[in-house]
Amino acid sequence: MPANIFEPFQLGDLVLANRMVLAPMTRNRADAEGLVLPMTVNYYQQRATAGLIVTESVPVSPEGVGYPFTPGIYTEAQATSWLNVTDAVHATGGHIFVQLQHCGRISHPSLQPNNATPVSPSALRPQGQAVTYTGMQDFIIPRALEIDEIPDIVMQFRCGAEMAKHAGFDGIEVHGANGYIIDQFLRDGSNQRSDAYGGSVQNRMRLLNEILDAICEVWPAQRIGVRLSPENGFNSMSDSNPQAHFGFFAEQLSPRGLAYIHMLEGDMMTRTSMLEYPRLRSQFAGTYIANNGYDLVRAQTALRSNAADMVAFGVPFLANPDLVCRYRESQPLNIADPSTFYGGDDVGYTDYPFYNIKDA
Repeated sequence: MPANIFEPFQLGDLVLANRMVLAPMTRNRADAEGLVLPMTVNYYQQRATAGLIVTESVPVSPEGVGYPFTPGIYTEAQATSWLNVTDAVHATGGHIFVQLQHCGRISHPSLQPNNATPVSPSALRPQGQAVTYTGMQDFIIPRALEIDEIPDIVMQFRCGAEMAKHAGFDGIEVHGANGYIIDQFLRDGSNQRSDAYGGSVQNRMRLLNEILDAICEVWPAQRIGVRLSPENGFNSMSDSNPQAHFGFFAEQLSPRGLAYIHMLEGDMMTRTSMLEYPRLRSQFAGTYIANNGYDLVRAQTALRSNAADMVAFGVPFLANPDLVCRYRESQPLNIADPSTFYGGDDVGYTDYPFYNIKDA
């Protein structure tokens, strides 16, 4: 029988209420110490009817921070603040994974401890500007990691995974996409190393594999997902052969028994795509979450054609906390206000109305 987005879904040992995923979306509403505030508890609880929530990207260390007012997961205080979120989501019957991130070169000295230079696989400056506490500033040339420093990056992810357990999450998603440090290693446009972490696809995947090995000592594989973005040009990213390279990555991830891979299909800014994503989906023997501009019709088509197992929604969920109900009952959608996407207070965050007030 063809899959339906509103039916329950077995994700590893978890039974999800439906196949809709709240996509990770940076909202920049933590405090300066990386603590989650009460309005964020409300934000996630409002959207807990999603089959699965994946949080905004959460840095695993002070060095991993790349944006102001992002919630962290590298101190006990941060983990405790996240516990308020997970308790609220679970009280509403939802499930929530935390997305672990290290920004790498997509940072700025003003966001780093002791104004340090951000790190990357190679000393290649991304185009554009960093978002800082004092406004937009040009990206700088990052410092290429020494090979003996890479185990510390791995341990930062492992520590984040341990903190995520303390915070009560149901699982974790490793952010290997969108131009952050794992993606910087995976793609040959940003990785020009000649050592064991550069050159071949096997070498470029080494950091991701070592991170997964480390966090699989903390979490069972069936509670760990990986996000990938083969074509996304965001943050000056490129790759010479994404179809072949990410096909290899998908095949290598298959035997691990992971919860899922979460694929950004195409470019997040232009929504254009040249890859054969059904082919990539077939190369991973596990749950496949599709993402990038999906609406209900496109999502149902993907599920019914076996092009995806679950579908992640970003802006529609941002503006419609009751998106599951609205889609199921063919109700009109709220229109999102882009001016409130990043930073601020409850306006444009937790004040989007529910269609039926009884659902609030």
